[in-house]
Amino acid sequence: MPTVGVFNKEGNKVADMDLNENIFAAKVNEYALHQVVVALLANKRQGTQSTKTRSEVRGGGIKPWRQKGTGRARQGSIRAPQWIKGGIVFAPKPRDYRISVPKSMRKVAMKSALTSKVQENQMIILDSLNFEAPKTKNIIEMLRVLEANKALIITAESDEIVYKSARNIQGINIIPANNINVYDLLKYEKLIITKEAVSKIEEVYA
Repeated sequence: MPTVGVFNKEGNKVADMDLNENIFAAKVNEYALHQVVVALLANKRQGTQSTKTRSEVRGGGIKPWRQKGTGRARQGSIRAPQWIKGGIVFAPKPRDYRISVPKSMRKVAMKSALTSKVQENQMIILDSLNFEAPKTKNIIEMLRVLEANKALIITAESDEIVYKSARNIQGINIIPANNINVYDLLKYEKLIITKEAVSKIEEVYA
């Protein structure tokens, strides 16, 4: 059973916390991680790109000049791809990039991502993360003492005060525990998570 230190906002260690080994000490499956990340990025694509082919651009209904005798190359339409304002060859059209991944694979990938953070000593557990009012300076000072420049902060619930305090800090993202995903866990170097958020994750994935 992995054990991780619990720190306060001042960067002082206050306790140790035993983590669920089925979640934070699982076998790291790199294939599942890759598949889920590819699916997450693909599902973010809107797929609304659209350009016109030669059959859709305006004009070009008449042959620009006769076939023979002009000394110029034969042409059939001024809307052919080689003409200015002509159609696009293999024009991109709206499409759905969504990739479906089995629920079991998503679960394996999540456990692998969380386990990798523990194994690499990149997971920091906070006893609490409460502020009286939104203030970016508070988060910056906390990140400084925790030595976290690029971090993902996970709270148990959506916290507007914490969100407003951290939203303008470059390299920092804050999300509630029910919105965590594999891509964000791997993207950010450090994982800063509250004790309540850890309990919520264990409740869902245990």
